Amino acid sequence: MEINIGISNRHVHLKQSDVDILFGENYQLTKLKDLTQQGQYACVEKVTIKTEKSEISNVRVLGPVRNYTQVEISKTDSFKLGINPPVRDSGDLNNSSSITIVGPKGSVSIDEGCIIATRHIHATKEDVKMLGIEGLDKVSVRIPGEKGGVLDNVHIKVDPSYSLELHLDTDDGNGFLIGKDTKAIIIK
Repeated sequence: MEINIGISNRHVHLKQSDVDILFGENYQLTKLKDLTQQGQYACVEKVTIKTEKSEISNVRVLGPVRNYTQVEISKTDSFKLGINPPVRDSGDLNNSSSITIVGPKGSVSIDEGCIIATRHIHATKEDVKMLGIEGLDKVSVRIPGEKGGVLDNVHIKVDPSYSLELHLDTDDGNGFLIGKDTKAIIIK
């Protein structure tokens, strides 16, 4: 069965205390547009992420606020920034890379929190049953096309609120020439 692919560019998730430092006390993030996953949205707000070596500006903030601050980048971004973040599931921040986030009102330096997100599929319990991958933590996925191929170690995330979709970062998306209408095929 074919499933939709979502490509995630670098972005930042913030806890409220960091929102307040970056944008001003009691600041509320402004929704720009909804994302595929229920309750998740891109914000109008953007920040700069910075290391001793370099910085990247205009990094989108995603909402809603979380109980932790996390920066998700690609491996290509890590070369520019001069850091080596681990590949991790969202929220798994122990021993991840440090980074500074700069907003219009202030900056926040986090000792841990910068990661390269795992390749993952968002699915419901019904989706994993239908796909025949119930009980699996990881699968392989085939990407068709001129530079198609197989992606291994694609994590399965299950939640009743999820919409079935494969999430990749920009490095994977560009490497496989994934277009707007490209679909993935789970091959286990």
